[in-house]
Amino acid sequence: MTVIQYGCKTVFVIDKSAKSFLLGLSVSVVLLASFFLGAISDRVFNIKPIDWLMGTRTAQLKSPVVQEDSTPLMELLNKGGELSIPDVVEAASQSVVTVSIKKQEQVFDSSSFFNFGPFGFNLPTQGKTQEVQQDIGTGFVVDKSGLVVTNKHVVADATAQYQVFDTLDNEYEVSKIYRDPTNDLAIIKVEGLQAAVLPLGNSSLLRVGESVIAIGTALGEFRHTVTTGVISGLGRGITAGDGVSKIENLENVIQTDAAINPGNSGGPLINSSGEVIGVNVAVSQGAQNIGFAIPINIVRASIDNFNETGQFERPQLGVVYRMISEQAAKYNEVPQGAYIVEIATGSTAEVAGLRPGDIVIAIDGNSLKNSDLAKVLNSKRVGDKIVILYFRDTEEKTVEVVLQANVVE
Repeated sequence: MTVIQYGCKTVFVIDKSAKSFLLGLSVSVVLLASFFLGAISDRVFNIKPIDWLMGTRTAQLKSPVVQEDSTPLMELLNKGGELSIPDVVEAASQSVVTVSIKKQEQVFDSSSFFNFGPFGFNLPTQGKTQEVQQDIGTGFVVDKSGLVVTNKHVVADATAQYQVFDTLDNEYEVSKIYRDPTNDLAIIKVEGLQAAVLPLGNSSLLRVGESVIAIGTALGEFRHTVTTGVISGLGRGITAGDGVSKIENLENVIQTDAAINPGNSGGPLINSSGEVIGVNVAVSQGAQNIGFAIPINIVRASIDNFNETGQFERPQLGVVYRMISEQAAKYNEVPQGAYIVEIATGSTAEVAGLRPGDIVIAIDGNSLKNSDLAKVLNSKRVGDKIVILYFRDTEEKTVEVVLQANVVE
């Protein structure tokens, strides 16, 4: 820069290098100012200048749920905002079905009750065989090909035929049934069913006190009955039954105060976002407002396995066992684990050389101290090679074996 005295005035002449310096300085100041003003407007006033200039709007409080096939629940979630219970029920009910049984039964001739034998006793005679159909449970759609989840005890009779009815009372035939040998679960294949798929949640993220909704055929008579409540407890252990005989010993189930009645079995337990977080399985006979549901994460393994293999199969050791508690282990001076009571002929356990009285301590390094044997096996696939650590005659041993399938249709 050159200084020139022009009369009584002083004139500053800026050369080219100085002009370049000042121009660069000005641009830097403008950029820094824009950066800090933009950051302040974003954090304090939630204004995004770039979006405003470009004429675009940002997402609302809830991001839309991305799913390849749109369902009524997905459409509700994509709208954003809070979902009401009627909204969730209306959308979810389209994916809930009633399971019905059809079988032949012998009936007695009522007129024979008026016929008396030589000793004065009435002798009813067996009449004709007639077909009986009755609603016995609930299920929900988990795959667009017509896969429906329900409880194993709902479809336990292998000699009977089963049908399902959708929300419009359309009837469909059940073509295949997979009964889970470990849990009170079954996957049924329904021909021609075109109902929407219910989204599955994550039962490992549940908290006590969360709101839940149960949908099912209450008492085997009232289809699509809706009850509400909260999660009352997690990690419960129960013996599920039909009131006459023992069905299953179930571990790590969800406890809820939503009313679950006979006929609700196999129906979905849904959270406030419309996701299935459990399969309703049992109600306590000795108390009010205590129902139980199998966590949905247990069901995922069965569904994923079927989708991958196209078969209803599951890896099994083929044993009847009892888990040994820490207290019992200390008292008997044995390790914690799964105490083998019985072994099925030709099973994985028999191939591995296991015997009744052995205690399975770990599988592939996964200890059974705080985990059930069935839970560990749920993460495996048919054909997987596993290493079993077990206890026999005061010493620990290991054996490597390939998991076999337990197929039941």
